[in-house]
Amino acid sequence: MLALLHTSPAHVPVFDALRDIGHPGLQLRHLVREELLEQARREGTGAVVGGVREALEAAVAEGARAVLCTCSTIGAVAEGCAVGVPVLRVDRPMAAAAVAAGPRVTVLATLDSTLGPTAELIEEEARRAGRPVSVATLVVDGAWDLFAAGDSEGSARRIAAAADALTDADTDVVVLAQVSMSPAGRLTSGSVPVLSSPGPGLAAGSAAVATVRTHPGSFGGAVG
Repeated sequence: MLALLHTSPAHVPVFDALRDIGHPGLQLRHLVREELLEQARREGTGAVVGGVREALEAAVAEGARAVLCTCSTIGAVAEGCAVGVPVLRVDRPMAAAAVAAGPRVTVLATLDSTLGPTAELIEEEARRAGRPVSVATLVVDGAWDLFAAGDSEGSARRIAAAADALTDADTDVVVLAQVSMSPAGRLTSGSVPVLSSPGPGLAAGSAAVATVRTHPGSFGGAVG
């Protein structure tokens, strides 16, 4: 079983649909902890370490072989918790792909709190790959308010417009920092590649489950 730690219930159907399309048979367990993002935005990510660890330990107790954190703001916190099974952040595969696409990466987000963690992740992946990288960041004004109000389509259109405003002269690749932004990727029509995290992230989570199943002692004892 792969557990997914979300900070919005809107992410649940996104990953269920991706599982049905690309990973049939993969059992998912969704844990929604909206308060973790709210607290991280108010007090910083250091304030949620205990809450994130509690959520991860609960997932392991329920039989998770791996946990995928789908919130970019708290992803580094989750990844740093040792709970006996692999803990992955959904945006790491996307960050690696962005680094491979070119040295100029533009991160779009709908929340300020996401920009720093995503930029740091891309720089980390660049160091790992031995590639140069320059990261620019941009908050799409009003997109989060639309999403929070239930207008996900309006939010996606606003994000897509911001991505389409960037050209080859500005950047080599655009990164959509949050899972909630991924629908915008289907609406873009510009020349610059636009990357989102749910698909690659779920694939990495599925692979982690398979690895633990094959090598159950690799992470201090898998559960389930």
